Order: sequence, then structure tokens, then C-alpha cells
Amino acid sequence: MPKIIFLPHDELCPEGAAIEADSGVSVLDVALQNGIGIEHACEKSCACTTCHVVVREGFDSLAESDELEDDMLDKAWGLEPESRLSCQAIIADEDLVVEIPKYTVNMVKENH
Repeated sequence: MPKIIFLPHDELCPEGAAIEADSGVSVLDVALQNGIGIEHACEKSCACTTCHVVVREGFDSLAESDELEDDMLDKAWGLEPESRLSCQAIIADEDLVVEIPKYTVNMVKENH
């Protein structure tokens, strides 16, 4: 069973977290199921960038992003080559190390 290591984030996960995850589930769903409130203003429909994360390790184990996700990522704050929308990043069989950026392009935080 793969593990996702979330690096510390001042607001969402101050201590960081190491969570076992099932393959075939999105990084966002794992985070939300474990109390890490990554923003997701479009309700996981790949229509915004609020769930943007940077996959520091294990990036190549994820399926390639599609054109829609790439177009959305172009609008993300702090875009890096290993950036993904966590709602679209489906866990495979390798462990991941994920960083949640400090900022999003959202002007107002959603409370889901």
C-alpha cells in the first residue's frame, strides 16, 4: 500500500503527515479523508487551481496530466515542473512526497 507524505504546511498540516493510501484514489481525496483541508473550489472537477500541489517525490509514478489539467495548472500560483492538481493526481503503487503551496489564486477560502 503506497504512502503519501504531506510536508508541513503552516495552516493545513503544521506537523506534516504520513498516510497510507489506496491505489486509484486522488491525492486530494486522501488528504480530505485525513483532515488535511486542501482547498477545492470547483468540487474536484478540474475547473480551478485551488487544489494545486507539488509532488516532490514519486511524480513519475502518477499518470500523465491531460490537456485540461495542464491548461488549469498554467493559472496556478507558484507553478513548478512537478505541479499537479491534487484532484487529478491519482495514486499508483509508489510512495509520494507532496508539498501544499502556501498560497492559491483563490481570493476567499472555501470551507467544505
